[in-house]
Amino acid sequence: MDIEQKQEELIQHFVNKASNFKGSSLASLIGEATSHPSLFAFSEILSLPNVIELQGTEHSIYLNLLRMFAHGTWSEYKRNVSNLPPLAPDQILKLKQLTVLTLAEANKVLPYDVLMQELDVINVRELEDFLINECMYVGIVRGKLDQLQRCFQVQFAAGRDLRPGQLGSMIHTLSDWLSTSDNLLITIQEKIKWADTMSELDKKHKKESDERMEEVKKTLSLKEDIDFRGHEEMFSEPGGVMDYDEDRSRPKRRRHPLG
Repeated sequence: MDIEQKQEELIQHFVNKASNFKGSSLASLIGEATSHPSLFAFSEILSLPNVIELQGTEHSIYLNLLRMFAHGTWSEYKRNVSNLPPLAPDQILKLKQLTVLTLAEANKVLPYDVLMQELDVINVRELEDFLINECMYVGIVRGKLDQLQRCFQVQFAAGRDLRPGQLGSMIHTLSDWLSTSDNLLITIQEKIKWADTMSELDKKHKKESDERMEEVKKTLSLKEDIDFRGHEEMFSEPGGVMDYDEDRSRPKRRRHPLG
């Protein structure tokens, strides 16, 4: 089962459970969801009315926690730790995995130094083990570890929940992309039309050349025929060259003595 299908099933599972909980029970469910090893999307849970109602209550820190897992990173958690509940080891791991996804959204080449700082990793070996075992093996990213260049080259990264206001920026980016694609399509269509026109002209030129060639062949053939007939007539006309055998077969005239 791929990660997208897992996400859909888990999201629906937690949304159904969260819809029936309030107060401390809902806070406990948020802790369960943010600890689950295969759940990496939280916006659907975050949008539930009873979850939003945690704002301003004694359990509001769990609403903040859910927002952190939906949009935040490990370094952001450390900066806001006073407004958030302490994390269990599974939650720390999850938030670091989500941090990698956030970094991969901005850049497809992630320097080891940046990753080690953002993830609180002390050496390259520990970092590479984390990327292999906790990210690539899990299926949330694919890429290449470049030890020579000390970077992680991202080939695929699962998407995170959209931050507030990010949808408008994404729509703008997609609109620009569509506009560029439309212009490119028009250019391609013009190139195809030009190629079709040139192809038709080439066919027309070839046809005209073939027709001229046939005319030349006919003209040459006619000339050869005329020349042949001319020679034939010259040898058969009266007064023409007489055949030698014919000359020998005629009787000779006798010469009479004069007077």
